[in-house]
Amino acid sequence: MPDASADAPLRLVALDTEDLEILSAHLQDFVVKVADLAFLPREKRFAFVGNRADRRVDGELRRRRTAGHFDRVTKVSARGIDRSAPATVLNLLAITFAADEGEPSGEVVLLFSGEASLKLTVECLEAQVVDLGPVWGAKGAPAHETEL
Repeated sequence: MPDASADAPLRLVALDTEDLEILSAHLQDFVVKVADLAFLPREKRFAFVGNRADRRVDGELRRRRTAGHFDRVTKVSARGIDRSAPATVLNLLAITFAADEGEPSGEVVLLFSGEASLKLTVECLEAQVVDLGPVWGAKGAPAHETEL
């Protein structure tokens, strides 16, 4: 019988680089439409909602609707993302953080397939991700090239 805890919704908070590495691993192959990315400058928040790849121990790949946000964001810049094409789907590969020397501020980079990326300038690292709803079977598993 499957472990019921495996179906528990994900809730993660990232306040340092180690936390962010865990969050990034859970969001690998997260798919999001350009329309579902939002910078809210008055709130200093960058928010997103999309479908997270949820890999089970038995190898089954499922998807979950997931939302997240980064707080204390002062600037967002994009490369390879066309805001005039809101239905475009982006596949998240990784999230990284580079702190400014001796400061908690720095840059969060969301790296997507196809060399697209978002760079968030932040006062400090502060992020949260939460699953929103039910789980469903994925139609296909993402394939990644590996270097030897």
